Amino acid sequence: MATYADPENTIIMETTKGNVVIELRPDLAPGHVERIKELTREKFYDGIVFHRVIEDFMAQAGCPRGNGTGGSDKPNLKAEFSDEKHVRGTVSAARSSAPDSANSQFFICFTEAPWLNRQYSVWGKVIEGMENVDLLERGEPVRNPDKIVTMRVAADLA
Repeated sequence: MATYADPENTIIMETTKGNVVIELRPDLAPGHVERIKELTREKFYDGIVFHRVIEDFMAQAGCPRGNGTGGSDKPNLKAEFSDEKHVRGTVSAARSSAPDSANSQFFICFTEAPWLNRQYSVWGKVIEGMENVDLLERGEPVRNPDKIVTMRVAADLA
């Protein structure tokens, strides 16, 4: 198995298209990182689909209903907006129009998305496997969605 600089802040997400490794950013969004690790350790994300995948924009997952209308049973998170830019590989919290409505859903940017800057809580960056994110089935909604097979904190795999 690969070794990572900070296994406690590294997520290994196995998708139907291959593995994606996400470096968590507690320096930017400590509350969001804590929630992602908590849900990951509860195996919340295992089997969840990428329900919204828009070409030249982003891939979204984290809804237990598979349609973008749900979240975990935990309270919503307070926004942790930062100056971190939304670029290829950025992982950010999805939310409704209310700033403090993020819960379990997240998205991974395919390309730069400057209109999202300082509007969404960036909590990670893909450091390996972005080519697998590129392979995800597109759609809004996705007809035959790819899914997260398993999602684990790297420290738990040692």
